Amino acid sequence: MRLLVIPMALVTLAACGCAPDPKSGKGFSLPEGDPVRGQQLFSDLQCTACHTVDGVQFEQPENSEQKMVALGGEKFSVVTYGELVTSIINPSHRFALGYSDTDIKTGDKSKMRTYNDELTISQLSDLVSFLESHYKVREYESTQYYPYY
Repeated sequence: MRLLVIPMALVTLAACGCAPDPKSGKGFSLPEGDPVRGQQLFSDLQCTACHTVDGVQFEQPENSEQKMVALGGEKFSVVTYGELVTSIINPSHRFALGYSDTDIKTGDKSKMRTYNDELTISQLSDLVSFLESHYKVREYESTQYYPYY
């Protein structure tokens, strides 16, 4: 009887560990967005005051910040859909690397304002589609090893 208790306890623990996290983003996606409308929205919201987008030229607004946070371009890892959505709806969740704290945040909050009460779901979809289309994964160049003989 005692021998059965240990395997049963292990099976129970394993089953509990397989339950999905209630806050998991798995299965979440916005409706398909339009990158052309997203680019126009990016400009209309004056995101260009603080951001550049790789491969896109925008007219700079008069209230433009000195330090521009670059979006898009080649990255060694995939910038996921979820990361883009989260960066827009919760800009303080993570801060851009390679910038001084004074350029991108005030205290522990991002200098980027929150758009959650301003954007519709369709607009958010368009904006994410626009940004997503400007990221490329850079191929990792592996070291060539030659045989020793």
